[in-house]
Amino acid sequence: MLTLTDSAVTAIRSLTDQPELPEETGLRIMAQDAEAPSFQVTLAENPVAGDQIIEANGARVFLEANAAVALDDKALDAQVDDEGTVAFTVAQQMR
Repeated sequence: MLTLTDSAVTAIRSLTDQPELPEETGLRIMAQDAEAPSFQVTLAENPVAGDQIIEANGARVFLEANAAVALDDKALDAQVDDEGTVAFTVAQQMR
């Protein structure tokens, strides 16, 4: 199962903890192409039927079924630049 680093949890919470968003909002990750692993990341108010739900310290991630398979042994990390832009990266899980 995809794991979240502390940086990813912090970034997701800062994106989803906006007063205008429902409390259940999470980050949704969808596979773009089965041939080459690329992903689309959006904010979603709720998971879609069939999504795998990952919750860690108040951060919620909804994984579309194909993305869940592709990211099963991965870790989601995040970096925030000086302007507050978040960049998510995927790496192998640390064993």
